[in-house]
Amino acid sequence: MCRTSGRQYPNVATDRELWRRRKRPCCASFRSFCPRTGRKPCMKASFRLSSLKGLDVGAPGWKALESGKRFPPETIAAQRFAAEECQEAALKNKKEPYVLPSPPKFYSSLIGEIRTLGWDKLVFVDPCFSTIKLKADVSGREHLITVKLKAKYPAESPDCVVDFPVPFSVSWTPQSSLISIYTQFLAALESLKTFWDVMDEIDEKTWVLEPEKPTRSATARRIVLGNNVSINIEVDPRHPTMLPECCFLGADHVVKPLGIRLSRNIHLWDPENSLLQNLKDVLEIDFPARAILEKSDFSMDCGICYAYQLDGAIPDQVCDNSQCGQSFHYICLYEWLRGLLTSRQSFNIIFGECPYCSKPITLKMSGRKA
Repeated sequence: MCRTSGRQYPNVATDRELWRRRKRPCCASFRSFCPRTGRKPCMKASFRLSSLKGLDVGAPGWKALESGKRFPPETIAAQRFAAEECQEAALKNKKEPYVLPSPPKFYSSLIGEIRTLGWDKLVFVDPCFSTIKLKADVSGREHLITVKLKAKYPAESPDCVVDFPVPFSVSWTPQSSLISIYTQFLAALESLKTFWDVMDEIDEKTWVLEPEKPTRSATARRIVLGNNVSINIEVDPRHPTMLPECCFLGADHVVKPLGIRLSRNIHLWDPENSLLQNLKDVLEIDFPARAILEKSDFSMDCGICYAYQLDGAIPDQVCDNSQCGQSFHYICLYEWLRGLLTSRQSFNIIFGECPYCSKPITLKMSGRKA
């Protein structure tokens, strides 16, 4: 019989399973060990104090854990699992702090600013007036600006999102408004007008392989020069008529003469002319006309994966054999050459055989993820 509670101990040999199923804590609450099992007393009580310290006792799952019906604390793993479940339940039921709505003066001032700009400039506004989209039409091109107002507007500068090739920062004071943002937006559009004129001319008069759907912030174009040969240019938005960064893509016997012409005729570059006209004069070529040829005439599938696009990339490696000229994706050719026992590598160049003609082919390893 227990000296503290007066309860009768069950027979250990015959009623051990019955004792394990009982959900009452050990009666020897103040003893250093249980006279029946020799274990430390009150495992449930010690578990509740150690693993649930700091939890809200009113949180869902506490009562289930306290009763021991779902997760009996017989093992350390069960104890940890029960504590994590209670913590997750407490976090899920945590209420979000109530945010006071803006005063009526806030909305009336914004509506007045939009009215001054013109309702035709407004594209979108959310119910809380925290996100506002405005549009501007410059040289037949529509541009959007998204203004995200902060809680302390107009004391705090809002965030502006635009599709520009250069960073757009707003000069802001506590006396500023949507009108000042829109004025600075128009000034930035005017400064980039020449850049977009250059890029639109390239898109309209040449076959552009990449990007397929260029955005207003895109500064690069991959232009078709012929079968399996193209040029990738990177235009400076601040100086769009100056000589851009050029990279020729194609077989060596086709690309090398183009590089020689570029070096020989670079003095002919005239910033007063359009970028496209300067490229024609310097390279001594005519770009394939969109009115005569189709894009499919220059778009060759990869000779390894038999696809044109692979994870957004198009074939940019070409066999140097003039009788072959097969194009490949960089990653496809890289994996192919790595799998050949006869391939070898010297510094950042891999030497191997073309999968089509078995002639020597090289691949210069770049910083691209292979």
